Amino acid sequence: MVLHRHVSGDEATGRLRVRPQFALPAELAEIPRLRMPARGMGPEVAYQVVHDELLLDGNARLNLATFVSTWMDNRADALLLECANKNMIDKDEYPQTAELEHRCVNILADLWHASAAEDATGCSTTGSSEACMLGGMALKWRWRKRREAAGKPADRPNLVMGSNVQVCWEKFCRYWEVEPRLVPVGPSAGGATHLTAESALNHCDENTIGVVAIMGSTYDGAYEPVLEIANALDDECSGRDWDIPIHVDGASGAFVAPFVDPDLVWDFRIPRVASINASGHKFGLVYPGVGWVVWRDATALPEELVFKVDYLGGEMPTFALNFSRPGAQVAAQYYNFLRLGFDGYHRVMSACRETAKWLAHQIYRLGPFELVSDCEGIPAFAFRMKRGVAYSVFDVSDAIRARGWLVPAYPMPPGMEDVAVLRIVVRDDLSRDLAARLIDDLRRVIEHLESRSAGHPEKPRTGFHH
Repeated sequence: MVLHRHVSGDEATGRLRVRPQFALPAELAEIPRLRMPARGMGPEVAYQVVHDELLLDGNARLNLATFVSTWMDNRADALLLECANKNMIDKDEYPQTAELEHRCVNILADLWHASAAEDATGCSTTGSSEACMLGGMALKWRWRKRREAAGKPADRPNLVMGSNVQVCWEKFCRYWEVEPRLVPVGPSAGGATHLTAESALNHCDENTIGVVAIMGSTYDGAYEPVLEIANALDDECSGRDWDIPIHVDGASGAFVAPFVDPDLVWDFRIPRVASINASGHKFGLVYPGVGWVVWRDATALPEELVFKVDYLGGEMPTFALNFSRPGAQVAAQYYNFLRLGFDGYHRVMSACRETAKWLAHQIYRLGPFELVSDCEGIPAFAFRMKRGVAYSVFDVSDAIRARGWLVPAYPMPPGMEDVAVLRIVVRDDLSRDLAARLIDDLRRVIEHLESRSAGHPEKPRTGFHH
């Protein structure tokens, strides 16, 4: 989470004004901004103060930067409210919530082709970041145990991953003292925007605890070639005393590929894939925050990482970085599984991909843009300015924000940092009609930026007539 500093001195004396129609004569018309008020206020007034403050947030539905779900139906909203006060960690007091978590893990293990003979195991998390941390811990513990059993040093673990990984993996390496081997993308990876089998292999050695392969890069939506990486590792480890498993970071793609790319082999069908994580609150279609992580078998999750906890009268095995959290999102995840079924998820993901492809084509036709990705991964794509265009992706991002759209602009990861792109994520609540409005607004933005860069004066504006 973002860190916030404590403010003191004159800077801490700022005040918030309460709108006069909500502040009765006997009530405060101003409240401290950074300190708790000495007296409380009525719930209606407190609600209005907070409500008005949040008006300055962006519109979540128009936020094309986020992968996180921004819409659920009213029945799901009702379930979320009903379960908001249930503590997910308390399996003894809320056994049916625990049962729904159990069912979700089994649904996902089946969806990702876990073998009935291998006894897959998994759990919910607060999101994919925690799930990645747990997956990384299992990789390190498994590697260290094998090294120690062989009488070899276990003090220099490394983790191989593309430089396009989400920052949670760099956090894992720093917090758990693992060397991050961030493989550059771009020219050094044969022009690929992501990790390849060859580039991964070039960074592996006997101290590699695992390779992270991403199903849906946050930079451009691309799938990394998990099967190719696994085959290359099979060849490299053959005849060596190496065991390098793969963790698939399927934060987005693990909820996309099973429904629209069923023939793509990336999951537990590959023996070298030890664990998979996914975000229920991304293309799992649940509000934040819920994630999932599943290990293919008991050997992939070392027993010493699992705690047997006595909590309010019951013993439970637990593997988590967090403790108390609401059970609401788990209930909402199970609700989605029931309401949509396989066919429903297939329809949603297919529609998202089709809209992404249509939108990418329309953006290309506007003229100044060229596509960086092809929408064949998750429903997200990146595009950049063509050579010779007088304005930048950052200018476009700033200008389109005036219409309420949040379209991020950023440089690509190390190895391609000289390329700056815009990226659009197509979620289930971005309809084709809404996407068409985005194209109209982009067209206006281009006209404005081109006029400005050509030195033309702005067109006179008519007055507003009441």
